[in-house]
Amino acid sequence: MIALGSDQAGYELKQEIIKYLEDKGLEYKDYGSYNADPVDYPVYGKLVGNAVADGECEKGILICGTGIGISIAANKIKGVRAALCSDCFSAEATRLHNDANIVAFGARVVGPGLAVKIVDTFLNTEFSGAERHARRVAMLE
Repeated sequence: MIALGSDQAGYELKQEIIKYLEDKGLEYKDYGSYNADPVDYPVYGKLVGNAVADGECEKGILICGTGIGISIAANKIKGVRAALCSDCFSAEATRLHNDANIVAFGARVVGPGLAVKIVDTFLNTEFSGAERHARRVAMLE
């Protein structure tokens, strides 16, 4: 199960990501926001972060205007490793090396085509499990 969250700035792009997930037959839970009305991004970063940290969802996707604020909010939660990615290389590297469990990006930074590719890369890249990376991930906790 994949947790999704956005503020109003990320709402439209989140709809594109939902379409991608549905086309791939992937289960998700949308934690809001549910329209383009102004909201506070920390609420949604924390909702998705808690869902991932608690094991309700395996991974998360967060979107706000830049991706910065919402990823900071999620990273306040123990067990969350939210990575702000605006390219596929970073999405792949953060899964391989950091075992990131949430990807974040900005709707004002990344267009829909690239956002879908980032999500696809993030969801389809496994943690390498290499000793040096596992040791460093453990140090983050």
